[in-house]
Amino acid sequence: MIEKEPKIVDNFGRAHTYLRISLTDRCNLRCFYCMPEDGIELIEKPNIMSLEEIITLSRTFRDLGVDTIRLTGGEPLVRKNFGYLVEELAKLGVTLKITTNGITLDKYLDLFQKIGLRKINLSLDTLDKAKSVFITKRDYFDRILKNLEKALEMDMQVKLNIVLIKGVNDNEINDFIALTKYKNLTVKFIEFMPFKGNKWDWSKGVAKQEILDIVSKRFGNVVALENPKHSTSTNFKVKGHTGSFAIVSTITNPFCADCNRIRVTADGKMMNCLFANSETDLLTPLRNGQEMENIIINAIKTKKFSRDGMDVKMDADHYEQNRSMISIGG
Repeated sequence: MIEKEPKIVDNFGRAHTYLRISLTDRCNLRCFYCMPEDGIELIEKPNIMSLEEIITLSRTFRDLGVDTIRLTGGEPLVRKNFGYLVEELAKLGVTLKITTNGITLDKYLDLFQKIGLRKINLSLDTLDKAKSVFITKRDYFDRILKNLEKALEMDMQVKLNIVLIKGVNDNEINDFIALTKYKNLTVKFIEFMPFKGNKWDWSKGVAKQEILDIVSKRFGNVVALENPKHSTSTNFKVKGHTGSFAIVSTITNPFCADCNRIRVTADGKMMNCLFANSETDLLTPLRNGQEMENIIINAIKTKKFSRDGMDVKMDADHYEQNRSMISIGG
């Protein structure tokens, strides 16, 4: 891996070394917590970053000290010529990761193995087929499970992303934990977060401590693991289990103090925070041939300390001005 001195540093002294790039706002699922009920206005094709523009921006971020790039969407695997893109990004000497719904994962696992992309976050909110159709509005459940097993057989480092919503899938917490008994994977429970159009209120949320109480009651000895630097989750393991579990407690226990993440949307807007309602246009100056380094360095100086300044109540007047989750990048 190429090591660069971090230059993207905010006013709180946080060096930003982790870049999440959304390749598209298109997706082959319609999960209700991500996609507003009436859909979204898709970005027009001329305003989407080309593959070469993604590679150029990624190289610039790499030169500024970014050492990790996660590809997101929408669904990143639906992006045309995805294979070419990921092979080129692998040449940058950074750690590559991907977040996917897993529908077409089998088409790329051999390529991932070849280029060294081993860290896969797979979104799977339920282990019940009928409920999966309800959540995603599509019937790909069997294919996703098959591709999950194939990834595990190839020794990929898989995390399951599970957005917990009370009355929807909170009764499956222990079913997911049971997967870790013999499978070498991590199940990652994510507190329900507010985005434009997803009808959020915290009465639908399941808090970190509630999750731990449910798991401890069923499985007994839950061991806290050491959290990696800049981790967005707190990590645990049931004693005797092969795999582990994690909790992303954005609402009840924010992890912003050590944040090192930047996001770039599919239309080339830099977002300092998942909840930010201000953006910095990178695509226009890139297409105009401008020098990009100082634009990025100056943009990070506008980052707020936590959740873009939202208080614990997660004010709807703030997040409803933001994009929907699918157009930000998961």
